[in-house]
Amino acid sequence: MKRKIISKTNGKSELLRRDGALNSRSGKVRDEQFAGTHRFFDARDLIQVKYEMLRRVQKDGWSVSQAAKIFGFSRPSFYEAKESLEKKGIPGLLPRIRGPKGPHKLTPEALEFLESELNADPPRSPEELGTLLHERFNIHVHPRSIGRALERWKKKSRNEAGERND
Repeated sequence: MKRKIISKTNGKSELLRRDGALNSRSGKVRDEQFAGTHRFFDARDLIQVKYEMLRRVQKDGWSVSQAAKIFGFSRPSFYEAKESLEKKGIPGLLPRIRGPKGPHKLTPEALEFLESELNADPPRSPEELGTLLHERFNIHVHPRSIGRALERWKKKSRNEAGERND
């Protein structure tokens, strides 16, 4: 996976945003460690803020309500972060990715069907493939989505066959 090179002018906020770890509530963090000029504590770093909030309760004896309020979170958010940390460790403090995790209409069976139709003589267009897909599986998929899914499918098939993907 290629990583975008971040210039100094974009700074840490851009890096945190790119990785999903930018604390959108950084202005609500009122813990003295984050308020000072200490460069280690950064209220923009969501993972650091959540971890320190959990640590304050666990090690410093703060109440959940007090810690949640001072770190700009709700009590339910505190408990969600606590459970995630216990189950997954530090990576569990990253926000979960919302939305579909992959193509949900184009199952492997549908992709195999599309690939066989794509290789038919004469080859089918994405629009024709969409029509065939609807007739066979009763699903509607945009022609461009079909093209992208087939490219991913071919790449995955090549990788599983041991071919390099440079």
